Amino acid sequence: MGSLNTESFEEFLESLKQAGIDIANESAVRERLGEVRCWRDAFGTIARCSDRLGIAFKSRNGKINQAQIHSAFAAYQLSEKTEALFAANLKAHL
Repeated sequence: MGSLNTESFEEFLESLKQAGIDIANESAVRERLGEVRCWRDAFGTIARCSDRLGIAFKSRNGKINQAQIHSAFAAYQLSEKTEALFAANLKAHL
């Protein structure tokens, strides 16, 4: 794990995908995160407002590996609030 300055949102998104998450409209997520200085805060906004933005996070196989997802959020130092918003988004799309 690197510092906050060197870890990229691309690596974080890949870790979510490795945990079995599909990202509907992933190009919009990447575009939004690439435009901001603090991608972690922007990801929190995306997690909170994803439906209005046309973005959805879904389990690839209908199951959620919460431990692996938690590990990704912890490794990239995203807040517990952001993780809770993301988990609620996932559950809404099961």
